[in-house]
Amino acid sequence: MQFFIDFDGTISKNDAVDLILERFASGEWKKVEQEWVAGKIGSRECLTRQMALVSASQKELTHLISQIEVDPHFVSFLKTAKDLNIPVTIVSDGFRFVIEGILNRILNNSEGLVNSLPIFSNELEWHGGRIQVLFPKGSVCEHGCANCKARVIDAQRKPKQRIIFIGDGLSDRFAAMASDLTFAKHKLLKFCEENSITHKRYSSFKEIENYIIFEHSLSSQGA
Repeated sequence: MQFFIDFDGTISKNDAVDLILERFASGEWKKVEQEWVAGKIGSRECLTRQMALVSASQKELTHLISQIEVDPHFVSFLKTAKDLNIPVTIVSDGFRFVIEGILNRILNNSEGLVNSLPIFSNELEWHGGRIQVLFPKGSVCEHGCANCKARVIDAQRKPKQRIIFIGDGLSDRFAAMASDLTFAKHKLLKFCEENSITHKRYSSFKEIENYIIFEHSLSSQGA
């Protein structure tokens, strides 16, 4: 099996992008969000317009990131996956600056986990005190996604591996459709239920850790 995992609201308890917008953007960002939810624009246009409304220094964002909590069982899940030689990749419509900041804090590069964890996401740069969003090269998506998770999954898929995705939100729906099994909660769970996507409901990474331990024991018995 091979895991692809969303970050905001999945690994982190809260959506870091939403926290940034709530703290540092003008209220106009909510109108842009409504356009995205309604399907009028893709997440690439949504993020571009929303982050243009943000006024925050790198220091201010770093401080905000330091307060974001994660699923308390994620680190244990990650260590178990590594012990069982199960590949794990993070695919996010958020920002590497945020993701690496949080991972470095919670993992403290434990067993080299941060350096060995592939991350596919968007980037942030500061120019003249303003934030600029950079999207992955070659990631133009027919659905207008900022970071095309389904394309990442297709490109990183290893031969003969069962693809398992973990997510929580609407930006995860195309990744779920590209996977063999999805662990879903919140809005993604509803989407999977309404569109007959093979999935399992989950509330924490403890359940998923138990799943991979059980599946590994079954495969070992059948070997």
